[in-house]
Amino acid sequence: MPARLRTAAARLLLPTVLALSFAVQAVGALLPSVPLLVAAAAVGLAADIALHRWQRGMASALGKLNATVTVRQAVRDLLMVTGLLRIEEQDYETKYLALVCGLLVFYALHFACQALAISVRRTRTLPVVTRNIDASALRLRPAPPALLMQRAGQRLLMFGLPSSVGLLAAAVTGSARLAAAGIALSAAFAVVAVAVLLLRLRPGRRPVTSEEALEWFEAWLAEYQPTVGMYFSGGTSSAYQANMWLEPLARLEGRPLIVLRERFMVRKIASTDIPIVCLPKVADLMRLEQSTLKMLIHPSNSGKTSQVLRIPTIKHAFVNHGESDKLSSCNPYAKAYDEVWVAGPAARERYALAAVGVDDKDVVEIGRPQLDVIQPYAGAPTGPYTTVLYAPTWEGWDGNPGNTSVIEAGENIVRALLADPGVRLLYKPHPLTGSVEPRAGAANTRIQEMIRAASAARAAEHADERPAPSAAAELAARTAELDRLTTSSSRPGADDAERMLLQTAPEPGRAAAVTAATAAWEAAYWASFPAWEHQIVTGARPTVYACFNVADVLISDVSSVISDYLESEKPYAVANTSGLPEQDFRVTFPTVRAGAVLTPDASGIPALLESVRHPEKDTYAEARTELKLHLLGPSDPPSVVRFNEAARALCAEADEHRAAMAVRALPVIPTQRDAESTLDSEHVRG
Repeated sequence: MPARLRTAAARLLLPTVLALSFAVQAVGALLPSVPLLVAAAAVGLAADIALHRWQRGMASALGKLNATVTVRQAVRDLLMVTGLLRIEEQDYETKYLALVCGLLVFYALHFACQALAISVRRTRTLPVVTRNIDASALRLRPAPPALLMQRAGQRLLMFGLPSSVGLLAAAVTGSARLAAAGIALSAAFAVVAVAVLLLRLRPGRRPVTSEEALEWFEAWLAEYQPTVGMYFSGGTSSAYQANMWLEPLARLEGRPLIVLRERFMVRKIASTDIPIVCLPKVADLMRLEQSTLKMLIHPSNSGKTSQVLRIPTIKHAFVNHGESDKLSSCNPYAKAYDEVWVAGPAARERYALAAVGVDDKDVVEIGRPQLDVIQPYAGAPTGPYTTVLYAPTWEGWDGNPGNTSVIEAGENIVRALLADPGVRLLYKPHPLTGSVEPRAGAANTRIQEMIRAASAARAAEHADERPAPSAAAELAARTAELDRLTTSSSRPGADDAERMLLQTAPEPGRAAAVTAATAAWEAAYWASFPAWEHQIVTGARPTVYACFNVADVLISDVSSVISDYLESEKPYAVANTSGLPEQDFRVTFPTVRAGAVLTPDASGIPALLESVRHPEKDTYAEARTELKLHLLGPSDPPSVVRFNEAARALCAEADEHRAAMAVRALPVIPTQRDAESTLDSEHVRG
């Protein structure tokens, strides 16, 4: 069975067991049959607990079908009581009426607990969420246990466990006292939970009010006096767009600040010493107008970007999260910013040709300051294996078949690479692959299956050529150290008050420690597996830049990956799934002109590998140097310097604008002549 089918079957196993348990329990209650009743109820309860523990997404999907955990637990208890009544048909009024009333009391307490949890959560939802800022002045308190606050389904299952066990015991022994004891214990748990939450609603235990939190935030702004910053808004999978600008932002002159709009994004931003503030409401965002903030860079466009552009005291620069020949790299929205910062002349020309309303005077070439980690080309591979990085982009929003090679060419490319015994393949698909086009997701899954099978076959051939156990231990140690430095101290789903309580000011020197730990982790990662082993890289680590440094050649699509990879001047190839002839393809997409072009059947793979292994056959070396200059600009002055100069100039414009606004706001003071004229006119009127 293919891996994707096994995965789908595994995901459906618990829901199937859960559905069958209700059917069997109903049969056991109606027959009645004590073994069927007890076994089905026990299996169903275990499946429900496992579902909430390991498959929360599936539990949410059942909830959308109105099969919520409350409904499931109530049906399970109803069937148990029905079975008990059927087993003992006499005197059921005196024996089991009290049990039904007890269950109703327990469910009433459960709903009361849920209502209180919502109320407590609302009091702990603050108008501003921060990270890397000391929020001790707010005197925040830890949140109640997550079981009480957020996990209503797990709470019902856990608190209802004694009643379920008691009902099962009553069915086996015939003693209603066991059921009564279990229900009483469940009700007692619920009473304690209600009491804990009620205490949190006392005036003295509530967090600060929204106005108090905003006053504290404004006081912090006045003390910190930020000058430069980054504004970001996006979905859960888009954080990488902001993360690539963290280090360049940290190196800017001035006092940097990161402004976010979505609460969940506070945790998504990678480790940094830069203060982070999240202002979900527009009214609160406007408070930045009175701050010392002079300019913001924008790595992406979003619906909420227009809101911050309303602040007249702040200048805005669009830096994008990558540049390519696609139309998305010259979006008309860019004209809304004060300036558009691009890597090199190619992007300037792209905006001019697109004629989307961006004036050439507003385009500033700054290079790509985050590319200084990429190592230069060192020549042909020195070892027995040629490392090929296949990094296709995603399918995009417009449905253009030429956006990604995964669907039409991906499997052919991977098959041709795996057929070469001297190739080590690194496969790093775009994080959004399959998010729009299901065929891309399916092809991505098949490609990964092919790579795993090839790795398994190679492992059998090289059974005695594994790294020493110390390599795995070293990687584990480096991973633990890097996680300690970069993982947020707040748990997933933490509320605003809890997150601000735990995310205090960073330790001095942590940014340098993260950089050193990252380098050590990357070295340990590549050393942890043999040189012949293929790798599938889908997580945040290693980064695509780290993959650039170990790759001998890149295969990609028309995307910003090519522009960034050219910093190394290593050979690359582009898959042409656009349907255009090769010459037209090169003319339409200038980033292709210094690389090989692969057709969907991947027939050009052997020639590509030959040119990599024998540089004298590489006909694009000089073209890559020229294209690098065209795409990324000159290396002197360095991109970091140009980035800082652009920020300094835009801050100066912000200062000039504020000064002009201040002059226009001054009241007009009348001169002596104006005063005399006024008196004369009044005398005439008199």
